[in-house]
Amino acid sequence: MSIEAELQRTTIGSVDTQDSPVALPPQSFPTVEAERTYIKQRLAGAFRIFGYLKFDEGVAGHISVRDPELKDHFWVNPVGMHFSLIKSSDLVLVNHDGQVVEGRALVNTAAFAIHSRLHANNENMNAVAHSHSPYGRAFSALGKHLTPISQDACMFYENHAIYHNFQGVVEETREGDEICEALGDMPAGILQNHGLITVGTSVDIAVGTFLAMESACRSQLLAEAAGEPIEIDHDTAVHTRKYNGTELVRWANFQPLYQLMQHLDDSFLS
Repeated sequence: MSIEAELQRTTIGSVDTQDSPVALPPQSFPTVEAERTYIKQRLAGAFRIFGYLKFDEGVAGHISVRDPELKDHFWVNPVGMHFSLIKSSDLVLVNHDGQVVEGRALVNTAAFAIHSRLHANNENMNAVAHSHSPYGRAFSALGKHLTPISQDACMFYENHAIYHNFQGVVEETREGDEICEALGDMPAGILQNHGLITVGTSVDIAVGTFLAMESACRSQLLAEAAGEPIEIDHDTAVHTRKYNGTELVRWANFQPLYQLMQHLDDSFLS
């Protein structure tokens, strides 16, 4: 079911979604160049969101999206450029052999080692998001799963993986393969002693999932610091996940902040 159809099904009202303030993803594009422009703008907007939320740590962190035509190529951020400054035209196109095909900048070695393998090993992983975000990084040091202590956290109940084998800064594609294997078909993972990683069929979904996961990590850290959180029972957690763990909800999590980035400074579109 398309996101548009799912949105119509799960919301109240009969308003034509073409007039909605929420811009639904195009169902088709007139040319592959138009589709490429669209996904690059979503990716650049995602970096602006990460910069706005301070999900930056020096040269660490990367988001990528598969090229719509060259399926063994992906767009990613140039190393050393602050997320809040990235524009669509700054993005770098890299192939699965590590060659920069388009762009005038270098690419983080870890970004290539992780993202290239995730894209190569799963054709449905069109977008990957990873950052050393403050709460995700702190929670990753615990080496445990998120628990269903809130409605929002139920999104990740039995729906995320842990990669326990921290080996230092990722330099080899072998570790990217290991991370991919640990994720399996899960939309999100915790890289122990490292941070969070999320995937999706689009930038919006991968980043929307990341935003929700970072928030869940923050909530659990706060709750456990205050006492012993009361967990939601299994059946209720599963039922809740079936509602808020869908691609629609994860896509929707991205939209308000993307709108805000457009309102504050839409230079990322160029």
